[in-house]
Amino acid sequence: MPKRKLTSEEDSEPQRRRSVRLQKVEEVATSSAVPKAEVEGDRLKFSTKKPTLKTKKATEKEVLSGKKLEPAKDAQLTGTTVNGSKKKSKTSSNTTASASDGADGDRNYWLMKAEPESRYENGVDVKFSIDDLAAKSEPEPWDGIRAYAARNNLRAMKKGDLAFFYHSNCKEPGIVGTMEIVQEHSPDLSAHDPKAPYYDPSSKPSNPKWSVVHVKFRSKFAVPIGLKELREMGGPGKPLENMQMLKQSRLSVSKVSAAEWEYLMGVAEQKASQQ
Repeated sequence: MPKRKLTSEEDSEPQRRRSVRLQKVEEVATSSAVPKAEVEGDRLKFSTKKPTLKTKKATEKEVLSGKKLEPAKDAQLTGTTVNGSKKKSKTSSNTTASASDGADGDRNYWLMKAEPESRYENGVDVKFSIDDLAAKSEPEPWDGIRAYAARNNLRAMKKGDLAFFYHSNCKEPGIVGTMEIVQEHSPDLSAHDPKAPYYDPSSKPSNPKWSVVHVKFRSKFAVPIGLKELREMGGPGKPLENMQMLKQSRLSVSKVSAAEWEYLMGVAEQKASQQ
């Protein structure tokens, strides 16, 4: 079959289709939202010229006068949020933590003696040490006081007062710990018991002469404060110059001032830290 002959219209070159990509490129190029660009083929050719920022410079006059431009202040953090809650920054404190047995204006202070080594009275061993007190699960009655000055001190004690536990009549006498008065004075019933070590037939149940308080263990010192040290601290002009126990050495229950208590607690802490 012979070839089909083209007409004049068919013989002419068909019109090229406009590139969709080029059309979009031109639209972008004419947009005011972007920098000026030139169309190069199907690509945009942007200007490489960088925009300039106006910055403030110190003038010669400012430099000569010593005036400086203020730098931008750093942003201050006001707290970060964690799980929707504001996290507060930690603040330092100059408060000093005091010992739980430190001096308190609402308390009175005492020194009470007991014998940690065996000694028998009326056939009964009167040995009682700081360790014996620590082993007690209930408040311990401080009985057996048979001197009026010591008894009067017992009767002056209030619940919550603190006392030094003093080991007496032993190889190394001295302060070995602390205890608390947990029950105020009541009659010492052991004075009416003929089998008790400190029986006193002159004391009658109807008119008791002697009293007892109940105490509870508070602490045992890592290193005791010996009698020799106490005497050195009680010299003229020293912190324990007026301490009742040093002036009345035979007194088994004596007063301790708040200043003396605080000082001796500090000595005990210092001795423990030097171990």
